[in-house]
Amino acid sequence: MNRSGSSSVTERKPAVNPPLWLLAELTYRCPLQCPYCSNPLDFAQQDKELTTEQWIDVFRQARAMGSVQIGFSGGEPLVRKDLPELIAAARNLGFYTNLITSGIGLTEKKIDSFAEAGLDHIQISFQASDETLNAALAGSEKAFRQKLEMARAVKAHGYPMVLNFVLHRHNIDQIDRIIELCIELEADDVELATCQFYGWAQLNREGLLPTREQIERAEQVVKQYRERMAESGSLTNLLFVTPDYYEERPKGCMGGWGAIFLSVTPEGTALPCHSARQLPVTFPSVLEHDLQHIWYDSFGFNRYRGFDWMPEPCRSCDEKEKDFGGCRCQAFMLTGNADNADPVCAKSPHHGKIIAAREAANCTQMQISQLQFRNRVNSQLIFKANA
Repeated sequence: MNRSGSSSVTERKPAVNPPLWLLAELTYRCPLQCPYCSNPLDFAQQDKELTTEQWIDVFRQARAMGSVQIGFSGGEPLVRKDLPELIAAARNLGFYTNLITSGIGLTEKKIDSFAEAGLDHIQISFQASDETLNAALAGSEKAFRQKLEMARAVKAHGYPMVLNFVLHRHNIDQIDRIIELCIELEADDVELATCQFYGWAQLNREGLLPTREQIERAEQVVKQYRERMAESGSLTNLLFVTPDYYEERPKGCMGGWGAIFLSVTPEGTALPCHSARQLPVTFPSVLEHDLQHIWYDSFGFNRYRGFDWMPEPCRSCDEKEKDFGGCRCQAFMLTGNADNADPVCAKSPHHGKIIAAREAANCTQMQISQLQFRNRVNSQLIFKANA
């Protein structure tokens, strides 16, 4: 097969701009067992990973197309021993470089090596505001202390303090303590993102989706802290993302299908978003095609671009240029057909599935111990020890 596989420029859609953001999912390996992980359920069978040279070739192609930011993600990207080399290669190409990490496996020596390689930005994720709940969710008793230590080390090395918390029914009620922890750590940017239901999170949706009352309380707490922040100048940016399930209109997923964002999985599959691998759509591999062809000409990246693919009610909706029909992955998971209007939308004929999910969340008594973890045995032992 011709590696480029690309068609002539004149055949391309003129409205397609180059990708601005490249997400390099370096590995599915991770020392934690979070029950809301968005990685594929069969991650243990996904053991093939691009080599250092193959990744650098991907970076080179993406930069030549116009990409300006790169995120190193996983799994846990720190398990890749070549991470400093990958960072240096991306930085030398002119990328703004981001490391998205749990902090597990991070050391001050590694932070030094990353800084020397030219890393611009480090984001550390937490599971909760206290050691016990963090351990029950992450499957590691030492994780919380390690995260605190490394968050302080990142700050001491001159990086902006960027923290991420995935919120769900088991930790959202401690949102005030989470924000206080962020203030204590002198965070500059904080993302409080309620769980998006892909991968393991979808498997555990009934036990993770917060109730409407929990969401409303969290919104009030965030509002109060934002008012305090405006006066004190602490926490430059506090972002709170509500779950789609409590919206009446879908979010403009990824800024539109194949519009801004290009993700490459550990084994080299190129995707328009990191969750799209679950769709019944054939996506190309960077080992078989160049990124120019993948982005502009491949079937997978053109499948849901623009508006021609849309059925009703999306096709005639006056908001389609804002939400692009919503999330294709969500439509597929909830209706079995990725072409359908996102059930989050009140106009969707499948909106009843969202209402049913809300009602189930309000009724469930599911505990953390009943969730399905990436490594259930280790997680359950830790949960019982800290109960």
